[in-house]
Amino acid sequence: MTSLRQRREPPAFRLLEVKRTEVVSPYMQRVILGGSALEGFMLDGPAASIRVLLPTQGELAIPVWAGNEFLNRDGSRPIIRTLTPRRLVAQMQELHVDVVLHEEGVASSWARSAQSGSPVAISGPGRAYTIDPDADAFVLVGDESAIPAICQLLEYLPTVPITVHIAARHDDAVVDLHRDVAKTWHVTSDRSTADEQLIAAISRIDLGSHMRFWAAGEAATMQRIRKYLFAERSFPRSQAVVRGYWKRDR
Repeated sequence: MTSLRQRREPPAFRLLEVKRTEVVSPYMQRVILGGSALEGFMLDGPAASIRVLLPTQGELAIPVWAGNEFLNRDGSRPIIRTLTPRRLVAQMQELHVDVVLHEEGVASSWARSAQSGSPVAISGPGRAYTIDPDADAFVLVGDESAIPAICQLLEYLPTVPITVHIAARHDDAVVDLHRDVAKTWHVTSDRSTADEQLIAAISRIDLGSHMRFWAAGEAATMQRIRKYLFAERSFPRSQAVVRGYWKRDR
């Protein structure tokens, strides 16, 4: 009988509180977290991740690491979501987190209703994207869930040609990316149409030998992009990062 491989324990949770919220768009809410527990917290690059522990009925209980996942002391699973920290303002002890809003979802409900002073905790950060100094161009692709990471990447990437493709469900979900790059918003309320538009857009890109490719979004869509890049275009895996951020119907 083989035992399950033990995963490396993530960083301990830091207990914070909501300081305030800001509207990024009708489809995205910014939640500003703060507290002295941010002392020593660092973001060493763009597109990193954090685990966000959300309260249950207003109460927050810090879970324990059970070898492969965090569990509450009674064995139940805590409410944890993985998000991209949009910005760290260390001198203000603030961490900005942008959350996509949709009809259902624990994170969306939390972001909509978050009140100043309510408890929350974070663990992380997870690995950031490593920028290759030899790259002569970058392609960034994603859906609304990838907007915070794409905005971060645009703040870090060097002055080389950058192409951005983002699928959005409504014109009101389009936001300012704060950098003058070649960008296309694929606006459609139909998920399948958005997928096809992203794949079609990628197929028209000349994937040069020194280009770097980054994509994130719905898991099945990202799998299609992986297949297209690696199987159909023979793009080197070492030059691409493709991450599934969420799963449809879950």
